[in-house]
Amino acid sequence: MGYAIHYYDLVLICIAASLGTGAVVGYATPVPFPVAVVVLGLVSIAFIGHALFVNGPVDDTADLSAEIDLEEVPAVLSPLEPGPKP
Repeated sequence: MGYAIHYYDLVLICIAASLGTGAVVGYATPVPFPVAVVVLGLVSIAFIGHALFVNGPVDDTADLSAEIDLEEVPAVLSPLEPGPKP
């Protein structure tokens, strides 16, 4: 069983690459270091925004509007104890 690279793995690689490129550009060129890191940091923010809002981690848009009952929430995630059933 091999490991496949998924979209969110690529997003993480792109975030690290853009920030790393900013550091390299800041050190290796006459561009001031803070300017290079901030500009390419904005690029990494664009990758994060795309991953969250354009290609969000949901299966279907219907998942966003469906309400769930307390019994459907795993006990680890729910701070409330379900009461006795009537």
